Amino acid sequence: MAARTNARKRAFQVLFEADQRDADVADVLGDWKRHAASDTRQPPVSEYTADLVEGYARYARRIDELLSQYSVDWTLDRMPVVDRNILRLGAYELLWHDDTPDAVVIDEAVQLAKEFSTDDSPAFINGLLGRLKDLKPSLRRD
Repeated sequence: MAARTNARKRAFQVLFEADQRDADVADVLGDWKRHAASDTRQPPVSEYTADLVEGYARYARRIDELLSQYSVDWTLDRMPVVDRNILRLGAYELLWHDDTPDAVVIDEAVQLAKEFSTDDSPAFINGLLGRLKDLKPSLRRD
């Protein structure tokens, strides 16, 4: 599972960079792939990382709608950038990537928050993704 954990971390980093640069996530992913191909010190972008980033990009509008709708007292643009992108990645994997158990998706998102965000972020991310998990059957639409 360490490979998937690393892939999630890299996918989060791609989403975070795209958000910070106000760039398209597919363009940032392409930059990461080109950089890895031209610099042997950089690890290649794994297929799972690319799947996560491309999957998020496919459902980005819907994911942002859901995060806005179900985050209590937090608008999407008011969320810390780290939290927003961990939630985006987690929401995609939770709702549209069926080969990972829901509990694993949520735990991995919480671990990213512990590593990259504030002390309050893991509980916030756990709560919001838990809410989406509970509502999952009614939320999945393209």
